[in-house]
Amino acid sequence: MGFGALRTGRRDTRVLARWSRVSRLASFVLACSIVSIARAAALPPFSELLRQAEASAPRLIEGAAQVQAAQGFARQAAAFPNPLLGVESENFGASPPFNGFTSAETTVTLSELVEIGGKRRSRIAAGRADLEAAQAAYTQARADFAHDLALAYVTAEAASIRATLAAEELARAEEDLRAARLLVSAGRESDLRAIQAQALTAAARADLETSRANAVEAFIRIASLVGISEPYTGVGPSLLSVAQRLPIPTSDPPTTPPVVLAAQAQRDAAARRLELERKRAISDLSVSVGTRRLAADDANAFVAGVSVPIPLFDRNRGAIAARNAELTAAEARLNGAKFEAEANWRSAIAQARAADNRLRASDELESVAQEGYRLARLGYDAGRAPLIELLATRRALTDARARALDARVARIEAEATLARLAGRIPFGE
Repeated sequence: MGFGALRTGRRDTRVLARWSRVSRLASFVLACSIVSIARAAALPPFSELLRQAEASAPRLIEGAAQVQAAQGFARQAAAFPNPLLGVESENFGASPPFNGFTSAETTVTLSELVEIGGKRRSRIAAGRADLEAAQAAYTQARADFAHDLALAYVTAEAASIRATLAAEELARAEEDLRAARLLVSAGRESDLRAIQAQALTAAARADLETSRANAVEAFIRIASLVGISEPYTGVGPSLLSVAQRLPIPTSDPPTTPPVVLAAQAQRDAAARRLELERKRAISDLSVSVGTRRLAADDANAFVAGVSVPIPLFDRNRGAIAARNAELTAAEARLNGAKFEAEANWRSAIAQARAADNRLRASDELESVAQEGYRLARLGYDAGRAPLIELLATRRALTDARARALDARVARIEAEATLARLAGRIPFGE
């Protein structure tokens, strides 16, 4: 080995030593952050977590409140106009003979607005249609929330597994480093091999810290989605374990996906609002009855009247045009939702089948890689295999495990997407 190579090896060793100190500092900081959230509980089963989120998730609370608001407007739409009580007095407090109240005429009337042309019926129908649209939107929001929660759940679980795999990889790297140093001391390997093993060990340690930080972030994300202040600390029952048992649904799309139902309800509500605006162009009657007191004659008389506005300036054309445009937009959204729902379903089916095939292949690849690393380790310890071969098989094992984990995550994500498109809760009991 030349002088330049030795100097390069010493410089690499110093760099690795500094990196080791930085890694230990990062480990201490991460440990402190984990201790600070240790009071939180582990994740419950997914179905139970979803039930708990009904009372705390901001998105679900908002959707439920919007349904309650629509219920209030629907009740208000059935209310009759309030009657109007009027009191009018004339012929008093002026010059004789109208001084004082001796000649006053006082009229008391009760007026009521009479809606004609079916306005009240149309208003009630529009209120009910808005309520149905709000309920359909909430159903879609629940399906979307369940989908997002399932993805967050499996992401947190996968992050925890990646942290475990990174810890196992670090343990294997440290074991390979010890074996390399022994062989270097015995003169069977060059110093460069030991430096390579040390560099890979440092990289494995950095990957472990990153994996742990990602796991903490994933648990914080779930807590934020569910609407709790304390993040979770671990995963309870596994979702990834069911990936291999998930059936592939048929290619036929669901007949009533939530997105289409919501768009249909919005279209119906827009049609009802247009009908209501057309009815509002019809003038209403105002009917009044009352009694008049004639003080000068010490007599009473009945009064009655009917009034109707003349549609000379306001014929509600602007509102009708606006509601007509809203109906056109709602019909376009409905047509788009139908095409999109069918396309998304077929795409999700293809993704689920691909993930299923990928899962089977990755499991087989992981088994082969595990056996390859075992044989390479035996050969290296016996001096029959070089270090570079051991490192290559270890990297192949790491990649195979990562591929298998990614395949399980992809299968769970595909199932969650299919459930959202079909309007059902994924992974329900």
